[in-house]
Amino acid sequence: MKFAAIALTAASLLTTAAAAAADRTTDLDYLKANRCRGLAAGIGGSVDTSGLDSFIKTEGRGRNPYVVQRAQEEFDKAKRQARSAEARERLSAELAGPCVAYMGSGGAGKDMAVR
Repeated sequence: MKFAAIALTAASLLTTAAAAAADRTTDLDYLKANRCRGLAAGIGGSVDTSGLDSFIKTEGRGRNPYVVQRAQEEFDKAKRQARSAEARERLSAELAGPCVAYMGSGGAGKDMAVR
């Protein structure tokens, strides 16, 4: 009887941990969101990035420092690319397309992200 109770408790804890992990976005989504933020900063204009900023802030908590550093590099790279006149049209399309999934409020659009 004691063994069954321990096994049931362990299974319950594993299920809870798996559910918590499923709610967190992947490192790739976090990197893509930072790229989108860089595009928005580089292109400028009337792009509202408040949802994107909130998503990045929320999802950045507890991330591996390497991932956070890599995200900053993605931001800087996208910002540089957005300054290029030749690439501006393509990058504007990227900002208006896949990036919209990350511009929802606080990560609500993470499941819609194009992978």
